[in-house]
Amino acid sequence: MAYFVVSFVFFLVVIAAMAVGYIFQKKTISGSCGGIASLGIEKVCDCPEPCDKRKAKMALLEEKKKARQAMLDEHRII
Repeated sequence: MAYFVVSFVFFLVVIAAMAVGYIFQKKTISGSCGGIASLGIEKVCDCPEPCDKRKAKMALLEEKKKARQAMLDEHRII
């Protein structure tokens, strides 16, 4: 019984550590082959254009990308 409790606690600690790593890195969960993103597919559905929520997310990402590039250009050493 002691082995069971020790192994159960060990697995709980490992799962908690993986959860904390996922929460802090904020990465999407993907399979070992990279998931659907590695195929170059932007979305899973067959909609002709993205929904409003997806459009807002894409616009926010594009805005962050431009802001980062502007910051890098501004603080360029060479």
